[in-house]
Amino acid sequence: MRMKAFITAAISVASLSTVYAKSLPVYFGTYTSGANSSKGIYRSVLDTETGELSAPVVAAEAKNPSFLEIHPGGKFLYAVSESGDAGTVSAYAIDPDTGNLRLLNSRPSGGSSPCHVNIDRSAKNVLVTNYGSGSASVIPIAADGSLAEPTGFVQHEGASVNPQRQKGPHAHSINVSPDNRFAFVADLGLDKVMIYKLDVEKGTIATNDPAFAKVKPGAGPRHFTFGADGRYAYVINELDGTVTAFSYEPASGTLTEIQSITTLPNGFAGSSSCAEVRVHPSGKFLYGSNRGHDSIAVYRINPAKGTLRFVEHEKADIKTPRNFNIDPTGKFCLVANQGGNSVAVFRIDQKTGALEPTGKKISVGKPVCIRFLL
Repeated sequence: MRMKAFITAAISVASLSTVYAKSLPVYFGTYTSGANSSKGIYRSVLDTETGELSAPVVAAEAKNPSFLEIHPGGKFLYAVSESGDAGTVSAYAIDPDTGNLRLLNSRPSGGSSPCHVNIDRSAKNVLVTNYGSGSASVIPIAADGSLAEPTGFVQHEGASVNPQRQKGPHAHSINVSPDNRFAFVADLGLDKVMIYKLDVEKGTIATNDPAFAKVKPGAGPRHFTFGADGRYAYVINELDGTVTAFSYEPASGTLTEIQSITTLPNGFAGSSSCAEVRVHPSGKFLYGSNRGHDSIAVYRINPAKGTLRFVEHEKADIKTPRNFNIDPTGKFCLVANQGGNSVAVFRIDQKTGALEPTGKKISVGKPVCIRFLL
């Protein structure tokens, strides 16, 4: 059975649920060290009608393949190996019949502890951030899906106000603009979202003017995403439990802060840190994860202003939600419970954005990333 349903016509968000196959392949990046560890990258299949996940199967054994990204053509998968001073990024071919992964090659990530991987919108380059050394690299994709020699690199410098977490730069994620002209690197150590000019043909990354957007000192920006129409962008701040909303000017790449909103309940006095942020395929809702409070915070997006209004916190079946993802139909949210060694499934209320527990989950050791094969 083929693992991918090919879509040849343009479709609207409203019709997404009718064009994707009932069985949607999904991959999980994990940590492989310590108690309750896994063996590498796992695969499963999501039933887009019921929310049922099939039993997880090892797709490829690998060391700490924490973050993954799948090539838009559906034939290749890329994973960072989050370990030590000599970080690597690996390319895999996806078997179209089984979904298993075959290692093509690996390349240096350009720094230590690589933590995030992405692909530019033309699918010509892999982009990676190195948390430990505070740097980002661009690695071209060869015709066979393998990785060529790295061609682009930037090293961050500086510090911020938190003496435990911000003594130096910590590049935590990299995302590209809707027009593929800019790359945005959220640096937890600097309290900045760095803005770079991206040349996808040359595979280079260069300082932009403006060079960055600041967030509140001590906030610790982690992951970044654009809204559905590209006019607004959002960064979730790991250290102070907030989401910062920006308006976006595409000609210059400028981000201008318009709002900062907490991810935690009023009066919460415990320890918690944010991880992932995602916008619903409809563009109506935004979600952020809290580790410690162990919840997904849900917001409604004002389409005219880009600002956020709190909807709810969902806590059922959630334990250290390192990552989560929304299936392309917009019906289900899958939460990777790093602390619970499981992936839990929630149904999304299409009117309010609220998450409804389905009671469906699978056991996966230390899951930290979820990617769908479209």
